[in-house]
Amino acid sequence: MTAQIDMLLAEVSARNASDLHVGVGLPPCLRIDGELRPVDGVPPLTADDMDKALIHLLDAEQMESFRKHKEYDFSFSFRSPSGEQARFRGNAYYESGKTALALRLIPMKIRTMAELKLPETLKQIAAQRRGLFIVTGPTGHGKSTTLASILQEINMTRREHIITIEDPVEYLYVSDKCIVHQRQIGVDTGSFSEALRRALRQDPDVILIGEMRDLETIGAAVTAAETGHLVFGTLHTQDAAQSVDRIIDVFPPHQQQQIRVQLASVLVGICSQQLIPCAGGGRTAVTEILLANPAVRNCIKEGKTNQIKTLIQTGSSVGMRTMEQSLAEKVNEGILSLETALAYAYDPKDLQRILYG
Repeated sequence: MTAQIDMLLAEVSARNASDLHVGVGLPPCLRIDGELRPVDGVPPLTADDMDKALIHLLDAEQMESFRKHKEYDFSFSFRSPSGEQARFRGNAYYESGKTALALRLIPMKIRTMAELKLPETLKQIAAQRRGLFIVTGPTGHGKSTTLASILQEINMTRREHIITIEDPVEYLYVSDKCIVHQRQIGVDTGSFSEALRRALRQDPDVILIGEMRDLETIGAAVTAAETGHLVFGTLHTQDAAQSVDRIIDVFPPHQQQQIRVQLASVLVGICSQQLIPCAGGGRTAVTEILLANPAVRNCIKEGKTNQIKTLIQTGSSVGMRTMEQSLAEKVNEGILSLETALAYAYDPKDLQRILYG
């Protein structure tokens, strides 16, 4: 299976797939443009095949952790037989008592915001000196890629210290004008919250948090932003209003008013993102952008998050846009079909209103 898993990894890169799924009793599958497709000519894998694949990808210490905890996150670099380099993020797990692997391709080259066709507004975010900026959206919809392009812009244009805290480390940065230090949970530090607390003593200018997943991490992120750092993080929420509510709701009721005031003062903005299949093949990033102007800050402070969407709709002159406005633009450009756009709209009726009046 050693040669076979290497062949499959090379196939991911060659076919521009985003993910590879392997498990006992099933043929390996690639996710291409959002759809799973079996790899032609490869039979279903056996338990022995999976054991060999795991031994090839994990070292002895990692294997011990996997056997003990029944799941394991990891990342690794890979060179194909043709000499091409790639990087993968992996999760090993058990299902019905048998081992399985999900492997995601992480491009070695960090693409620019222009190459990703991201809104110009995000360049303004990269120019910020302090505050909290959050990228939200479902798993597998490009949050890490968007954040990597923003961090790379900072890396190439400013002389500062960037610290990333990830589980596991995904994109690899080469220090350019900035010094970039990347810390992996379980290898370089114990937890997101602990690494964040320690980071404040490491003279950072910019901090990336791979995932804001609990009260301690969110609290530490807000504190880091309050103390004059530029902090980036991700949430698995649908839109800007949900993201604000999620941050507030993780705190106990007696702390929620205080965190509203803190969040209102430090928030720079929120980008909600989806990767959507294009009419002509491939996928395109579609974004909703919230920028924290005085009206938005006031809504957060007063707990009126239901008004945030209206503020985004009327804030196009300063670079804000709703998901429906972005989808309508893609439909008018012929990049997305109307049917696809409606399926991904947060508010399909609003999308139809924008398109047809």
